[in-house]
Amino acid sequence: MKILVENGEYGLHNRGDIATMIMTVHRLREHWPHARIGMLTGEPRVLRAVLPEAEPIHAGSGWQWGRGGLAGQLDQLTATKLTGPAALKWRETSEAPLRQLRGIGDRLRTEAQALIGLEPAATISEIPPLPPVPAAVAEADLVIAQGGGYLADNDLYQAHRTLNLLEHAQALGIPSIMSGQGIGPIRDRELLRRAAEVLPGVDLINLREGVRGPKLLADLGVPTERVEVTGDDAVEFAYRLRRAEIGADLGLCLRDSERQRFAPELPHAVDIARGGSAEEVARRVSRCRVLVTSTYHLAVFALSQGIPAVVVTDSEYSDDRSYGLADMFGAGLRVVRSGVDHLESELPQAVRELWEFAPELRDTLQQRAVEQIDSVRAGLDRVFRLVEQRPASIR
Repeated sequence: MKILVENGEYGLHNRGDIATMIMTVHRLREHWPHARIGMLTGEPRVLRAVLPEAEPIHAGSGWQWGRGGLAGQLDQLTATKLTGPAALKWRETSEAPLRQLRGIGDRLRTEAQALIGLEPAATISEIPPLPPVPAAVAEADLVIAQGGGYLADNDLYQAHRTLNLLEHAQALGIPSIMSGQGIGPIRDRELLRRAAEVLPGVDLINLREGVRGPKLLADLGVPTERVEVTGDDAVEFAYRLRRAEIGADLGLCLRDSERQRFAPELPHAVDIARGGSAEEVARRVSRCRVLVTSTYHLAVFALSQGIPAVVVTDSEYSDDRSYGLADMFGAGLRVVRSGVDHLESELPQAVRELWEFAPELRDTLQQRAVEQIDSVRAGLDRVFRLVEQRPASIR
């Protein structure tokens, strides 16, 4: 059996997305231990290092499946033990300066947009030419668009690439599902049109939040029986790394510009660096009593371990993600907008309150995490039945 996974983050830089990839592959492997699980990626060697159980499907292979049998096992062993770790080590040493350059570019672009009065998201946008649908889909028994926030105006390229993949799978009669998705906001006319064409044909869409996603999908014509709110796939990843005792640190993870503005108000915060593996980052979070972040998945890592969090947002996109997460976890998450008046007093106040009530919130947050873990696994059971109950003639 061959399962093709679209992960939405081909560069493999986002530790939260990597955590969802790990859990997706782990759950699939539990049920189908002998399945071949192909992951679309632009970093095949890094993928082998962080997720040895998945096969990289990439441009260098013509977006085809690799060799099977003993030859494929030898390829995997070599990549996992030698070339993969070397590629990951090299990237870790070169990532910091590249990230600084990207940050400078982001700030310049934002300042230029503000100077000329350009809205961050236009009504209709141009996207670069899309690559052809990967050839590997033709051999797949199941296509999964794994969780992420890419079906939105902020990532038109990846959104259209994913919709093209799902549409192609549907045309071939291959089951297609979406898991742990955060969808929207979408105002781009072309993306709305394509989403309305493709998403109603997806066999099952599991959402990570219930505030905005269900209504948007209903407006796009997706049947309600094909939509479930399950939670984020990374919740179980972080929950497994929880500590028995409550932490003592105040964690901080903000972009450089935010750090310069907020850090003076949080003088005793411990910097939660982006470096290291997804597990190492989650373990660092586990030592916190409260976390302050502008990163969605870092908040997931904290809340899933029973650690309250303050999320600083700066756009409608980050608002939607954060309020959706707050709805899933309850009172343990505070959302603070970076543009509000009196931010310098509001943020420390939110931290102080969560710091005080952290012991009381811990069990409730962990229970919310367990509920989402159960819901995600139930949603995946539905996927298993969907595939296994298909007539043998079309499997």
